[in-house]
Amino acid sequence: MSSQMVAPDLSVALQKWAKKRGNLIMILHEIQDHHGYVPRAVAREVAREINVPLARIYEVLTFYNFFKLEAPGRFVVSICLGTACYLKGGAQLFEVFEKELGVKDGETTKDKLFHLQGVRCLGCCGLAPVVMVNGKIYAKVQTHDVLRIIGDCRAKVAAEQQAAAAAGSAN
Repeated sequence: MSSQMVAPDLSVALQKWAKKRGNLIMILHEIQDHHGYVPRAVAREVAREINVPLARIYEVLTFYNFFKLEAPGRFVVSICLGTACYLKGGAQLFEVFEKELGVKDGETTKDKLFHLQGVRCLGCCGLAPVVMVNGKIYAKVQTHDVLRIIGDCRAKVAAEQQAAAAAGSAN
């Protein structure tokens, strides 16, 4: 590694994958796991640290739709569109989420609260149709459940804001 300062999360990924073949994708996965996306400044650091042209890094980032180049919303809403979920109403769920959130697949709401994405399979076929929000699985979801799921997320934000306000007034 170079003598320049490397972000701690990047440093760990570089040490872990430095000597392994095909390390670029694994390093980028770790960066995205940490940040929720791959920031441009970090992509530049990766290029410098592993001596790969920045253009090559962006080839990888733009080829695989898993990678995000912009920060997603606070709540990443993944709707399974795999065969089992699709047959049990996943596409209709997706349409309701699009309508209620006012965004399309891969977009983030203006308030940066929700990021909507269709995914091919969440591995929960027996629970179809499935929606995942920040890793939490909602099983056998029906269209009338969409507003409750969105409301749960908004309620969590409101509770956090109230707790922060209460803590601020206590000081």
